[in-house]
Amino acid sequence: MGRQDISPDLEPAEFRAFTKALLNDLRALEHMLRDGMIETGVRRIGAEQELFLVDRGFRPAPIAVDLLEHLEGAEYTTELAKFNLEINLPPLELGGRCLTELQHQVQGHVDEVRRVAGDHKADVVLMGILPTLTNSDLSLENITPRPRYHALNDAVTRMCGGTYHLHIQGSEELHVEHDSVMMEAGNTSFQVHLQVEADEFAHFYNVAQMMAAPVLAASVNSPLLFGRRLWMETRIALFQQSIDTRRTMPHRRELTPRVRFGERWIEGSILDVYREDIARIPALVGATIDEDSLQTLRDGRVPRLAALQIYNGTVYRWNRPCYGVLHGKPHLRIECRVLPSGPTIQDEVANAAFWIGAVLGGAKAYDALCSRMDFADARGNLLAAARGGLQAGFTWMDGRRVTAPRLILAEIIPLARSGLEAQGVDSTDIDRYLSIIDARVRSKRTGARWLVESLARFDDSGTEAEQMAALTSAAAHRQHNTRPGHEWDYADIGEGGGWRHNYLRVEQYMTTDLFTVKQHELVDLTALLMDWKHIRQVPVEDDEHRLVGLVSYGAVLRVLATGGPAEGAKAFPVKDIMDTAPVTAAPDTPTLEAIHLMRSHGVTCLPIVKDERLVGIVSVDDFLPIVTRLLEERLEDK
Repeated sequence: MGRQDISPDLEPAEFRAFTKALLNDLRALEHMLRDGMIETGVRRIGAEQELFLVDRGFRPAPIAVDLLEHLEGAEYTTELAKFNLEINLPPLELGGRCLTELQHQVQGHVDEVRRVAGDHKADVVLMGILPTLTNSDLSLENITPRPRYHALNDAVTRMCGGTYHLHIQGSEELHVEHDSVMMEAGNTSFQVHLQVEADEFAHFYNVAQMMAAPVLAASVNSPLLFGRRLWMETRIALFQQSIDTRRTMPHRRELTPRVRFGERWIEGSILDVYREDIARIPALVGATIDEDSLQTLRDGRVPRLAALQIYNGTVYRWNRPCYGVLHGKPHLRIECRVLPSGPTIQDEVANAAFWIGAVLGGAKAYDALCSRMDFADARGNLLAAARGGLQAGFTWMDGRRVTAPRLILAEIIPLARSGLEAQGVDSTDIDRYLSIIDARVRSKRTGARWLVESLARFDDSGTEAEQMAALTSAAAHRQHNTRPGHEWDYADIGEGGGWRHNYLRVEQYMTTDLFTVKQHELVDLTALLMDWKHIRQVPVEDDEHRLVGLVSYGAVLRVLATGGPAEGAKAFPVKDIMDTAPVTAAPDTPTLEAIHLMRSHGVTCLPIVKDERLVGIVSVDDFLPIVTRLLEERLEDK
């Protein structure tokens, strides 16, 4: 997806031409596999580092395009959102001190981004999902202004019918709708590449599929989204649902998600994976392809397979097959996409070493994998790992049931060690990085567990926005030192970078746990709600959660003063006393604007509405913490 000239709106003839180029690329790859053109005799690794940019309040900072003007090198590139950046690391031959070199490369590039971000009063955070992220941050205002991202949004939005549904249930439940592909920008990962040979691809790919679950269980770092405690690696659910183009059907029918694990073990070659994808998933976008890959082969040159590259960039397998050309030689890679960013660069390289070693060691140890393990179990294991992290249980080889920690410590880490040793990786590197995995699993202190336990220690201190800012700030500061994540001290509520940043927009502190009534219901119920829940305003909504009115405490008092609703009196419906045109605000309304609205209209609360639907409420009580803190600061200054 690196090209700028892609489009979802090609003319039918142009799209047919793109499809023809895609099929020609597949035929060309088949010829290259048959003729032994794929590079052999070398094993390389590579990585892509995705990251969040945050401001001084540790909220998303949409400055990526500005930063790229000051970052030298093709390694730095954009991502979907203006508050994300990606760093593409050059490949390294697997062996010697390559893991240490990978960490130095990542650290050097992240430090450079951090230096340039500092000039813009911003910083870098490595997390799978940014805790301070809000729905408003994911508006199209923050999409990176590049044609390919708008093309992706247009195509996915058209195919899914214009509405994105997100429903994730963990310790808490999140159920929201969105209007663009920008939900996908809530994810950042550390993607790892392993070069494999053509004749071993199928077996290595199957082993990579099997190893995804234990590796993810030891690496989870994304338990929070919009303040809700969900999966240990919520990024897995968020990514799949944020770019899901399937629509509901009137009858049971199998529809393939664009983000997926896969359907079965592969038996032949990399072509099996590509053919399965093309057969199941339509192309999202296309482009004018100026290369005839078959003719390029006939001319004795190596084709780029541009159409296949574009298509493959819009199909999101958790283990993605990749074709590339390096130094004039075509090669194949497996890209692991399950690993999240963070909690530190050292942790990320440890995760990479664990996955690479596990695939290499597993490929040697599990020669009869497909007959000894059901594919559905491998897929179920990944889901269990994403949900529970190290608390997951797996169905392993020969139907054996085993807990994630026991499997990792007793079997997968030794396999990873043997796989790295066989490839000539320096023993110092192996010990350094696999010991991080071992200690993390034994202590059960994954990045996700650190976040959840830190949040629990906050108890009721601070607002939700302050708690999320404290977690993000604590992680950002700890990422500057050399200690891996399992050795971190817990976050403190005072680490949030100042309370003011958490009251910039009403969505940061609005009440979302609402008590509402319908307009045909009794006023009696409204009065009792006010009494039971100690509230002075009750929103009135319809069956679609659209705001249709607001009942105030004063309106109820007036009804009572006139003799109803009393026992035996007329049953008053809510619609008779509600304000049918209440003053409202949007979630991204600045706090000062909300205060001015309330003062100018003489109201004590603002229902918060998005797309006509009630999503929250802000009252004068919500401003008391602001007033208190401002007063304290003024008095302390004096």
